[in-house]
Amino acid sequence: MATIRKRKNGSFEIKVSCGYGVDGRQRNQYKSYYPEPDMTPKQIEKEVNRQAVLFEEECKKGQITSAVKFEIFAEQWFEEYASINLRATSLTKMRQMTKRVYPVIGHKRLDKITSRDIQKLVTDMLIYGKNKNTGKPLSRKTAVHHLNFISDIFNYAIRMGMLTDNPCSRVYLPKVEQTEKEIYTMEEVKKLFDNLPNEPLWFQVYLTLAIYSGFRRSEMLGLEWKDVDFKHNTIRIRRTSQYTHDKGIFTDTTKTKKSQRISKFPDEVMQLIQRFKQEQKNGSEKIGTKWEEHDRLFTKWNGAPMYPETPYKWLDKYCNKINIPFRGIHSLRHLHASLLIYEGIDVVAVSGDMGHSVVGTTLNLYSHMFQEARARNCEAISNALRYVKESNTEEDSLTEGNKETEDDELEEENLGMTMG
Repeated sequence: MATIRKRKNGSFEIKVSCGYGVDGRQRNQYKSYYPEPDMTPKQIEKEVNRQAVLFEEECKKGQITSAVKFEIFAEQWFEEYASINLRATSLTKMRQMTKRVYPVIGHKRLDKITSRDIQKLVTDMLIYGKNKNTGKPLSRKTAVHHLNFISDIFNYAIRMGMLTDNPCSRVYLPKVEQTEKEIYTMEEVKKLFDNLPNEPLWFQVYLTLAIYSGFRRSEMLGLEWKDVDFKHNTIRIRRTSQYTHDKGIFTDTTKTKKSQRISKFPDEVMQLIQRFKQEQKNGSEKIGTKWEEHDRLFTKWNGAPMYPETPYKWLDKYCNKINIPFRGIHSLRHLHASLLIYEGIDVVAVSGDMGHSVVGTTLNLYSHMFQEARARNCEAISNALRYVKESNTEEDSLTEGNKETEDDELEEENLGMTMG
């Protein structure tokens, strides 16, 4: 049954219920009707009722289900799919993307949005878009995220039988040269460790563990003491600690199943963590009932999970103090990967250590490092062959020298016989 609602601007919204989806939620389709300026109220009433009947029939036939506006359908997608299947952090990021997407195509019908509409949105983002925090132009990565968000909406419409084509598939994104990741040099790493004993113990553990493990910040903050095995010198990643404005700090699953992994550490790292555990225990006993028991390694003063920005701010302050560039908290993870690659660890092992779901991710992120490693392999082969050649040359020289010695001795022997 169609329902009709008159809007303040004089137009009418026609809503038709299309039953319930597999998730048990009601599905509705909408259509707007705009009366002609010279129509009488009676004519308008008659026509809007006629439009409602026609629209209801078309919905039943499945011929005009795509007549819904993008913003309305996107909100249905958030409710019916995204809120159920996506992580809270991903959901928050996509909600932020609507601020740029809705003003441009939110008012347009799904079946009227073309590839050119989306292309213009993406291109304008790259040319005119600005990051509100830094004031810098938006990156290609940001444009890709927005395009993927729009594409997800259209793919959902296709699965629901509302459309047969995704206009995002023909949108062009200019390629950009992949810049090398900013990584701390070995001289800078030495300064990081040399000055570390002067810092709070929790920060000593965080920085040391981040470099030795390559764990993501969310994985580090999600560590609990039950994950640390002092007997076997291992630490297991099982969860992450996340933050959104709506939910605050909360525990979440790892990024992928392969992100759940076990890493082994040297004795000196585990001894540092053991000292930290004892310090935390003493601190909890000191404040008594104010201590919140969450079993986390990295906490606030009262045992509550640490705020995600805390390690970032501390590293920034620490780098300024010891006079080295601050390259971001994630650069510690890149440093770990670069050290593995430099030591000749193969890509599959590096991928597993980093917790990537597929090896291709590792290759894409660190392609230039693997290229440098392959170049060193070539040098190693050249050095090895050079050694072989030099060894052969020395043997030939030695053989020549022995032959000359034998000839000299034979000549002296013959000379002696003649004189005798």
